[in-house]
Amino acid sequence: MRRIFPILFITIIMVSCKPKQKTVVNEVAKENITALTVENIAANHYAVNRNFKTAYIKANVDYTDPKQSLGLSADIRIKKDEIILVSVKMLGITMAKAMITPLEVKYYEKMGGKYFEGDYKTLSNWLGTDLDFQKVQNMLLGQSLDDLNKGKYASLLEDGMPKLEDTSKQNFIKTFVFDPATFWLKRQEIKQNDPARKLLVNYSDYKSFPEMVLPQELTIFAIQDNKTTTINISYRNATFNEELTFPYSVPSGYEKISIE
Repeated sequence: MRRIFPILFITIIMVSCKPKQKTVVNEVAKENITALTVENIAANHYAVNRNFKTAYIKANVDYTDPKQSLGLSADIRIKKDEIILVSVKMLGITMAKAMITPLEVKYYEKMGGKYFEGDYKTLSNWLGTDLDFQKVQNMLLGQSLDDLNKGKYASLLEDGMPKLEDTSKQNFIKTFVFDPATFWLKRQEIKQNDPARKLLVNYSDYKSFPEMVLPQELTIFAIQDNKTTTINISYRNATFNEELTFPYSVPSGYEKISIE
């Protein structure tokens, strides 16, 4: 249990992102997929409905690493672009909480009685690469981690699905695969050469709500040192645009974690 939030943060540190909305591109027939440009794909992906203010999601979480497997539940509260609160529970008892905003990250875990409070600079220096709020939000909602309007990409096909592949030949190799009819994200994969590690996120079972389109299941694979951590998140229920509170307080007696 005590590694869930650190692992979750580590899995989303590969690229900076701040997607820009673009004009909706006309729907593209499957036979014309090969003619899609990078700009077409990006514009269609960012045109997917995400017009919500708040989201309250109840989820099941299956966590597996080489040492343990856990079945958990989670409540995820999001105030778009402002705050995310994740409460992880076991048998209905809150075991851990994480609260993130664009400026800070906080989490505590009951097992071990420890907590962390800090800014993204602290975590980024510790992890050796950039971390930000938008990555977490995008990953949870089925949006590309990378800003597809920046960087260099090639437009390819993979099993009939449009795919963007990074061509910058930097330390990170990034690929994004989309549904050819809806441009909902099917998979995003980010590989870091040095140190060698890979993040793979698969999305499935999208559901269209009036406020947004939301994947009902995402599976995160974080691979490092030939070891794989898997976090499968299944959304059981989601409601939008309610008045939400974001209660967070560290229980007394917990030890603060310091990251140098």
